[in-house]
Amino acid sequence: MNNLSYEYQARLEGYSLIAGVDEAGRGPLAGPVVAAAVILPENVVLYGVRDSKKMSEKAREKAFPLIQESSLAISIAVVSSREIDRVNILQATLMAMKKAILTLNPRPDYLLIDGTHPVDHPISQRCIIKGDQLSLSISAASILAKVYRDRIMYSYHNIYPQYDFSSNKGYGTAKHIDAIVRYGPCPIHRLTFKRVRP
Repeated sequence: MNNLSYEYQARLEGYSLIAGVDEAGRGPLAGPVVAAAVILPENVVLYGVRDSKKMSEKAREKAFPLIQESSLAISIAVVSSREIDRVNILQATLMAMKKAILTLNPRPDYLLIDGTHPVDHPISQRCIIKGDQLSLSISAASILAKVYRDRIMYSYHNIYPQYDFSSNKGYGTAKHIDAIVRYGPCPIHRLTFKRVRP
């Protein structure tokens, strides 16, 4: 169950603008990685908001405007498949997170980051394993990142319908792998990923 205990602990330590940070799209074979950062007001209530992976697409779409309206600040950043190929997926993910943090207004004074890797930034931060399940701020960020990325993949489906991006969102389903074998990779495929390489 998500709660605000990590945010509460940070406030006890003297921080006031606490941003949850998460990403979507580390695992797919195609498309960008997207990161979001969210600053929620103290004691906010967001009904139905939890780890985006445990929500239906319809529930995430419903939560997206709720999070936008309820937040003090939100930011979303995108790093392309070409950049992922250039620097690797971990570095691209951290790059996206940093871009999202840097464009938050107001600027946060504390970061709650999903996972084990801190972002290269002087702001005080705490990495939380399974943070999208444990922190409401991170859950909100996970929903924004996932919905935004899904919308990007829907638009790519219109350009490259043979890969069925509207269904697989770039993940390596059997149908998607078959399409790569049949048609070869398209411009948004991650060429350094094992199942994409020609």
